[in-house]
Amino acid sequence: MKKLVFLLLTTTIAFSQSNTEVYLYNLSNDNGNYAITSGINISNNPGYDSQPHFYSSKSIVFSSTRDKLTDIAKYNMNTGEIKFLNDTPNGGEYSPQRIPNSKDISAVRLDNDGLQRFYKYNSKTGKSTELIADLKVAYPMWYKKNTAINVVIVGKDLDLILSELKSKRNRTIQKKVGRSVHKIPNTRFVSYISKAKEDWEIRMLNPKTGETSSIINSIGNKEDVCWLPDGTLLLAINNTLMKFNPATDKTWSVFHTFSAKKHKNISRIIVNEKGTKLALVSE
Repeated sequence: MKKLVFLLLTTTIAFSQSNTEVYLYNLSNDNGNYAITSGINISNNPGYDSQPHFYSSKSIVFSSTRDKLTDIAKYNMNTGEIKFLNDTPNGGEYSPQRIPNSKDISAVRLDNDGLQRFYKYNSKTGKSTELIADLKVAYPMWYKKNTAINVVIVGKDLDLILSELKSKRNRTIQKKVGRSVHKIPNTRFVSYISKAKEDWEIRMLNPKTGETSSIINSIGNKEDVCWLPDGTLLLAINNTLMKFNPATDKTWSVFHTFSAKKHKNISRIIVNEKGTKLALVSE
């Protein structure tokens, strides 16, 4: 157990947390019948390893503990090699993602003095540049190159804010949201978790108009979701992944249940663009 700083409701909340690891699975699809096979632990590291993101068809980036700080790690799926892409002596990086139409990576940096900002990291030099001033971005999601839809710390809550980087305009979409924000495959829409009501729900946002609508409201108090390429939602609950396709389903059903000995509590989940790889985080 290690004291770690997390990006939750304030910039300086610290508490003990079980070690988490990033796992990578193969995902196959036979006419809508999915199978999860060949799982490996790609972080295999004491401390906090989480927030995986498919950088390319060959690599994954994620946050990984190194020398008691959290840096950006990059895993090569062909060779199994891990490289750290930065070295910030007075802070840690979270939520690394590839910036659209670029080889550079963005991440949330939480400095030891409590300053929390959203940065771009040069893919060759590791040099950082602040992307959005004055917002405590916690969980970012790139919609396109100069547009990010971010979960931002505002007071004691998390708000969903659409940021236009060129014009430096920030528009609040909704207050009291969760950490999972994803593009909905084959659409111009984005999904997010609303916590505005007692029953949390997955909602859909049209970034162009700012309009939102409900996708499904029966998710309990779970908030880690992702999309399959065919438009099916996956939701992590303990050691099980549930599925729901808004176009065809009325209720959730089991997608896959892992051994409780291997995955006690699954949190972050993400599928690559082709739907052939699944990355997840568990204690």
